[in-house]
Amino acid sequence: MSDQKPLTLTLENNIAHLVLDRPDKRNAMNKEFWQQLPAMLIDLDRGGDARVLVVSAKGKMFTAGMDLAMFGANNNDADMEIGRKREQLRQLVLDLQACFNVFEKIRMPVLGAIHGGCVGGGVDMVSAMDCRYCTEDAYFTIAETQLGMTADLGTLQRLPKLIPSGLVRELAYTGRKINAPEALRCGLVNEVFSDQEAMLDGVMSIARSIAENSPLAVQGSKEMINYARDHSVADSLNYMAAWQSGMFQAPDLMQSIAARAQKKTADYQDLPARKKIFE
Repeated sequence: MSDQKPLTLTLENNIAHLVLDRPDKRNAMNKEFWQQLPAMLIDLDRGGDARVLVVSAKGKMFTAGMDLAMFGANNNDADMEIGRKREQLRQLVLDLQACFNVFEKIRMPVLGAIHGGCVGGGVDMVSAMDCRYCTEDAYFTIAETQLGMTADLGTLQRLPKLIPSGLVRELAYTGRKINAPEALRCGLVNEVFSDQEAMLDGVMSIARSIAENSPLAVQGSKEMINYARDHSVADSLNYMAAWQSGMFQAPDLMQSIAARAQKKTADYQDLPARKKIFE
């Protein structure tokens, strides 16, 4: 493993900030990225004091996607029986998918702040985030098709839930770029900013608004929205009733009412830390 850390993570005032920090390589996702990302996010979620996560990047672009060196990193089993070799590849794809699934599984909302290019695996990643914001120079492309492969880490499964299916198909079949104005029109991003500095200021302002709310209420909102995306209305309403019966407690509501009356921000408890098994 190289000494360079492809990711940096900070936490201040209940707002976590994850930065893709490999600018000289266009933030391409190398082996260290895949190893560090899920561990960082799981540890962050386990602590309970982060109420929102902002993801941005250094350099000229958000990410060029998968580091091409990764494609040749798992071909050392030439003598393995073909069926077992294919199963090994299937498990690798599932492991890579799991790295981005963590964005959905952690309790806090995830806000993507995207500038420049968001290519290939980058689209897989931001599709798993709660909200996306970008700069005027940003573009998104499902580049895998032009490399002779099918996007396999979540783009084709999540993007049709975010933007029209016909547009997803066009982007996947052609590999063309979708620029910031089109991304805004179709709903892929919530807002377009003039430059990266303005974007980070704007996204951090949204993050602060989220962090001021009851973290339990925000967690419940994320849980319910994700569940409703993948289930029927009837099933989702039933789950909502079950969630509310267990998680809706008076203290946060009373604290909110009192804070409003006093025209100040409520001081909510953080989410409980998640203990490790047998800890």
